[in-house]
Formats: sequence, structure tokens, C-alpha cells
Amino acid sequence: MTGAEERDVPGRPAQAAPVPVPRAPQPARTRVVLAEVSRPASRADRTRSELTQQTRVGETLVRGLMRAQLSLALRLSLLVVIGLGGLPWLFAIAPSVGRVTLLGVNLPWLLLGVVAFPFLIGVGWAYVRLAERNEQDFTDLVQRPER
Repeated sequence: MTGAEERDVPGRPAQAAPVPVPRAPQPARTRVVLAEVSRPASRADRTRSELTQQTRVGETLVRGLMRAQLSLALRLSLLVVIGLGGLPWLFAIAPSVGRVTLLGVNLPWLLLGVVAFPFLIGVGWAYVRLAERNEQDFTDLVQRPER
């Protein structure tokens, strides 16, 4: 069968030849450039990039923050150890201090049973406040604009 005969076969739909569609003229392309894209990267952007990509600079910055937080924790822990741990030494060295009574209660009981809790709460409050200040200093360092 030839091509013309195949088209005339009963039961088979006749195929129409494609008609070319005229194309509309396309406008010239215009490149749009935003001012923000072309600006140079600021120091804060580079520092944030260093942190997110975990480069040596970013690791050094984070390590400095961790060192500051550890130093703060150790200093306040030393304060607690001296403050509360020194009381038994005080009572052993000066037994007369251990026999003092206030409001009918021995001084050692008042210091260890009542005064210790506000002392620990105060140290905890100071730690949180100073730790947040360390973190804020770190954030300010990272977000500081280039001079």
C-alpha cells in the first residue's frame, strides 16, 4: 500500500497535515539587575557565612564563645564551692561561731538551711544574666557592620 492508500483505509481517521502557525515577533530581552545583588558582601555576611559553613574562622569564633561560657561557669562554681564549702571549715576553725544562736536557731543551721538557697538562686541568676551577655556580645560581633 502506498501512503495515499493507507490514509483512505476505512476505520482509520484521516490525518490532517500540520499547518504552520506564524510566530509573533519576540521583544528584545532586557536584563534586570538589582542593586542589592551587586553590592559587596559585608563583614557580617562573611562572618555568618564562616559560621554556617563551619570553616576555621567560624570554629574559632564558636570556640571563643564556648571558652567564655566555660570560664564564667568555672568562676561561679568556685564562688559556690568557697561560699558553701567554706562554712564547715569556718565552724571547724572557729567553734564559737558554730555555737551562736539567732532567733533560737544555731547559726550553722541558718546558714546551711536558709541562707544557702537564696545564695544559690542569686548565683544561678547571675550565671544566666552573664551567659546571655556573652551570647549577645558574640551576636554583636557576628552582626557588626564593616568599618
